[in-house]
Amino acid sequence: MLAENLVHFSRILRDAGLAVGPDRVLAAVAAVEAVGLDRREDVRAALSAVMLERHEQQTLFDAAFDAFFRDPKLLEQMMYLLLPKVQGRGEKHTPPRANRLAEALAAAPPKREPPPGNRAAQDEIRFETEFSFSARERLAQADFESMTTAEYEMAKKLAERSPLPVRPVRRRRHEASPRGGALDLRRTLHGMARAPHTLTPAFTRPRSELPPLVVLIDISGSMERYSRLFLHYVHGLTRRHLKVHTFVFGTRLTPITRCLRQRDPDVALNMADQLVHDWKGGTRIAASLDEFNRRWARRVLGGNAALLLVSDGLERDDDGALERSAAQLRRLAHQVVWLNPLLRFAGFEPRAAGIRTLLAHVDRFLPVHNLASLADLAQALRRPALNPSTLLH
Repeated sequence: MLAENLVHFSRILRDAGLAVGPDRVLAAVAAVEAVGLDRREDVRAALSAVMLERHEQQTLFDAAFDAFFRDPKLLEQMMYLLLPKVQGRGEKHTPPRANRLAEALAAAPPKREPPPGNRAAQDEIRFETEFSFSARERLAQADFESMTTAEYEMAKKLAERSPLPVRPVRRRRHEASPRGGALDLRRTLHGMARAPHTLTPAFTRPRSELPPLVVLIDISGSMERYSRLFLHYVHGLTRRHLKVHTFVFGTRLTPITRCLRQRDPDVALNMADQLVHDWKGGTRIAASLDEFNRRWARRVLGGNAALLLVSDGLERDDDGALERSAAQLRRLAHQVVWLNPLLRFAGFEPRAAGIRTLLAHVDRFLPVHNLASLADLAQALRRPALNPSTLLH
C-alpha cells in the first residue's frame, strides 16, 4: 500500500514538472521505511531528500505533499495557489509552478457523449476557442519555467516554427537573374551565337545564402526547462536550414547535430537523450568551450558562421580557464551571441564571476525565456550590435 501511494505521488510530481523517475520512487520507498510513518515531517523530509534536485523545487513539493496526504487546510492552500496576487515589498513570492501543480491534481472531466439516436448532436461541428488570439499572446509572454504542462507542449510546437535568426548574406559568386541585375555579357554572346538574328540580354546577380549557424546549449540542472524547449527551436531551424551544428554541454561536450536532423521532433530529442549522459547535472562551461575550440571550431565556424551560446553563465573562473576559452572562441567565430534566461529579470546585474568573464567576449547579450524572445531573436540579430561589456560598468 505504501509503495502504491508513493508511485501515485511521484506521478503527480512528474505531471507538475518535476523529473521523478522509477529510481527515485525506489529511493523514496527505502527512505520512508528507514524513518517510519510516526511523524509526518520526517516523511516529508525523507521524500524531499530523495525526490528533489534543486532547492527551488521545495515549495512545489511541499504544496503537493500537503495536498496529496490530505492536509486539513488543503482547500485554503489550493485557493491561495490559484488566486492572483499583487506582490508588494516584503511579501513572500508565490512560486510560478503552482499552476502546474493545480493542473496535475485536477481530475480530467468526463467526456459527455451524445445519445446514440441523436445524429445531429454527433455530427455537430465544434470550434476550438481555447487557444484564441489573446491566449496565444499570453502564451508568447509566459516564462518557460512557469508554463503548465499543456502550455509547455504547445510552446514546443510553436518554437519549431519560429523565424530563422539569420539573414542571407551575399557571396562573391553570381547566379542567373531572370529579372534584371548586371549584364552577363558571356551568356548574352552565347545566346547570339545560337540565334544570330535575336538579341536577348542575360543578367546576373550575386548569390545569397544563409550563413552557417552553430549552437552551444547548456543542459545543466538550472537550465533544464529552457534548454529543452530551445532544442525544439533548434530542431525547427535544422529542418529549414541545413547548415546548423548543435552541441550540448553540462559536464562534457556532446554533438547532437545528426539527432536533430530527424523529421519528427520527438524522435530527434529521444535520440539526443540516449546520446547525452549529463542532462540536468553540473556545468563546466570553461572545459566545454575549450573542447569545442580544440576539436570542432575550425570545422564548423567557417563561412561567417554565427555562434549562439545558450547558458546562464553561472560558473566560477578562479584559474582564468573560462577567460582563455571565451577569448579564443571570440577570435574563431564571426560573431558570438549569448542567450541568457537570467535577463528576464528587470533588475539583472552581472555580479557572478562567470557572467562578467563571458560578457567581455560576446557581441550580443539577449534574453531567451519565452516564445516572444525567440521570435524577436531574428530581428535582434539584424540590428547593429552593441558592446555587451558596457553592462560591466
